[in-house]
Amino acid sequence: MLKSKAEAKMKPNKFTAFQTNILGIPLPTKFTFPFYYDPHPLSLLAAEELQNHINTQKEWTHDFGDPDDTESFSIGKMFGVLVVQREDGKLGYLSAFSGKLADGNHHARFVPPVFDMLQDGNFFLEGMKDLNVIQAEVKALESVDGYEATKETRKADYQKGQTEIKAIKEQIKKDKAERKTKRKEAQSSMNVEAYAQLVDQLANESQQSRIHLKNTVKYWNEKNELNDQHLEKYTLKIKDAKGRRAAHSAGLQQQLFDSYKFLNAKSEIKTLNDIFSKKPPTAGAGECAAPKLIQYAYLHKLKPICMAEFWWGKPPKSAIRKHGQFYPACRGKCEPILGHMLEGLEVDDNPIIINLSKSKKIEVIFEDDYILAINKPPDLLSVPGVVIKDSVSDRIEKMYKDQPGPFIVHRLDMATSGVMIFSKTRAANRGLQKQFMDRTIKKRYVAQLEGYLTQDSGTIDLPIRLDLDDRPKQVVDYDQGKPATTLFEVIEKKNNTTKVYFYPITGRTHQLRVHAAHPDGLNHPIVGDDFYGIKGDRLLLHAERIEFLHPISKENMVFEVKEEF
Repeated sequence: MLKSKAEAKMKPNKFTAFQTNILGIPLPTKFTFPFYYDPHPLSLLAAEELQNHINTQKEWTHDFGDPDDTESFSIGKMFGVLVVQREDGKLGYLSAFSGKLADGNHHARFVPPVFDMLQDGNFFLEGMKDLNVIQAEVKALESVDGYEATKETRKADYQKGQTEIKAIKEQIKKDKAERKTKRKEAQSSMNVEAYAQLVDQLANESQQSRIHLKNTVKYWNEKNELNDQHLEKYTLKIKDAKGRRAAHSAGLQQQLFDSYKFLNAKSEIKTLNDIFSKKPPTAGAGECAAPKLIQYAYLHKLKPICMAEFWWGKPPKSAIRKHGQFYPACRGKCEPILGHMLEGLEVDDNPIIINLSKSKKIEVIFEDDYILAINKPPDLLSVPGVVIKDSVSDRIEKMYKDQPGPFIVHRLDMATSGVMIFSKTRAANRGLQKQFMDRTIKKRYVAQLEGYLTQDSGTIDLPIRLDLDDRPKQVVDYDQGKPATTLFEVIEKKNNTTKVYFYPITGRTHQLRVHAAHPDGLNHPIVGDDFYGIKGDRLLLHAERIEFLHPISKENMVFEVKEEF
């Protein structure tokens, strides 16, 4: 049936009506807090319909890879859905992908980018052409006959000169020691006249050595200067071309950042340069699904209701992503942008700044004059956070407010429960810290993992570093990550879960959670892991046992607190 012009105008071409019956599903009272959420039923339906579309459409082809294949170079993609309401009250949803899809920015059903860098004729593509011309000029100048040979000659002569000067200095030092020995021996064996002649001879030798060093340094300085002059014939042109390249690139980048213009619910506009005024925008900022979706909704008078983002396809090598699983927006790229875009909307409270453990108690399991052992409840910080100050260390300090200690010796993740040790004196603190640094303290964690492990025991070696784009999450990085090693042992398998013991050899942030969830680790997230798995009532990870030497008495200490999941 043909639609009227008014109806066609009312419905933007990226607005998708629900195919599923949504009658009876209540609307959320506030918009989704994008950095920590449980998908609303409407978002779940929209995501399911979008996933069906991805699987059945024939318009484009994108290699998402096999989610279970860890060897291929293909990679999945993050998609997002935004449930919206038209001015006539009709509910539907918008769809988006992060970055590019099938090497393009524009596909049916998906909202366009906030700014299209790939559009023919725009300043960015034209600017890139100019930049490529300068880059080609730099390469051509660096390929001129004689440049590499002159550069190598300069490098070889400099190293040769440094080696010769170092050898002379070492010989001077050796000769000086020998002359000192000769003078000392001659004092008792020579007459005054002979000794005076020897002293003059040795002084002359010292002077000649210094002259030789001075002449050698002068020779190599002059040779290096001559080499620099020869090299400068090439480098002046190269330096000029590189300077023009840098200036053109910086100008193009600033123009690009000013071209990304983001609306908010109050119709206020900010560019990437406005939003990231205190530091340069993160690479790819503005290209994620969430900003694209909200921008399109504002531009077409669509009211944002709720949203969700999910990963589709093979996970990346670093960050942990599971096929079909929902994820919050990244903080590094999206938090500053969405902070502006959500102004004027009623948004769910940030649950991360709500103290979930206010009523939970700390259990003291051992105490003497030097150490304190406690059982930390889940969802309580080990140390005060930026917003929430309530923590284990804060509470312990209040319990012993008239003492300089106790001092926190190690930490547990907020979501992790279990045994923690405090030192009550500085001497005890030094002793315990040394044992942690020497890795002589033995720790055992118990965890419930999703699914069934095929191995009964083993070792996980995956280097870890902070995810700079999504703090405080960690990523696996084989180049810049810190070494992290975990031993594991299966206890039991039931109800599609596996209970394991973890024995961390190192103590990296989120080590056990990453090692459990990453495809190169166990590939089975800990149950309830809201960072690397599926959010639940709590993270089923418990620091069950710790063993160490008492820092003062040297007695072997073992503390164990069982936890039933």
